Amino acid sequence: MRIIDTIPHPRLKISVFKNGGRFSVKFEDGMIEQTYKFDERQGVTTLEGVKKMMDSTFIKKVETGLNEMKKLHLDTLLRNAPQELPNEFEEII
Repeated sequence: MRIIDTIPHPRLKISVFKNGGRFSVKFEDGMIEQTYKFDERQGVTTLEGVKKMMDSTFIKKVETGLNEMKKLHLDTLLRNAPQELPNEFEEII
């Protein structure tokens, strides 16, 4: 799989990959990411076709999903992560 393009966005990193007859579009927001795959059998055969799929409605719904994932991630950290963070620096005598 190789990256073939990026799609500009003010907050998200959006990368387009191609692997054989399949395109993958990865949305990243900090530590959270979602990937959507489009196959040539679905009629998506070019980079331009992939970009057409990334309309404002789709991207807004992806952002909503990423926000929910970030909340879920934070919730589990608050419930289950150690309460004390390790010291960032070693003690020097």
